[in-house]
Amino acid sequence: MPLPNLYLCRHGQTDWNAEGRLQGQEDIPLNALGRAQARRNGRYLRSVLGDGAREFRFLSSPLSRAAETMRIIRTELGLAEDDFATDARLIELHFGDWQGSTIREVRARDPEGIAARKADKWNFVPPGPEAESYAMLAERVRPVFEGLDEPTIVTAHGGVTRSFLRCYDNLGAAEASHIGIPQDRILHYLDAVVSWV
Repeated sequence: MPLPNLYLCRHGQTDWNAEGRLQGQEDIPLNALGRAQARRNGRYLRSVLGDGAREFRFLSSPLSRAAETMRIIRTELGLAEDDFATDARLIELHFGDWQGSTIREVRARDPEGIAARKADKWNFVPPGPEAESYAMLAERVRPVFEGLDEPTIVTAHGGVTRSFLRCYDNLGAAEASHIGIPQDRILHYLDAVVSWV
């Protein structure tokens, strides 16, 4: 069954994004550029949806960078900023012991792990008891999307967007795990067609 009309928006930039740090489930706030990116996305949605935005459901990851992105989008749409739901299943991939480090820093202390990740990024699980692979994340978030029964705007994370592309745009595992996920564009799904807007 195809999903309903859906706009999936990655949160705006954080300082950790700018530094190339593996953010995962650390709750890092948006920076000034991230807020500007969220405003751009809100203005885009206003231009294409207008008053029709009121007919959409609004759903976010509970991490502050995604929730603030949603508040900014809703403000741009002329809607009450806090009138949206959150779903913990939309939280970002957990990078385990690697969270907070750059890939360069991880490579210096765990070159074998980096090599294993490079060989199969989709299925690689970093060290650490809570760590996840993208494959595990896809299984976590799929029920959220499968449960949507009305037009929805979602704010979440890069890993969630990768998972969506793998599940609903037929991207191969290697492509889904490496494709760039912009923070100033939105992924639109309508009638089983996926496009960046």
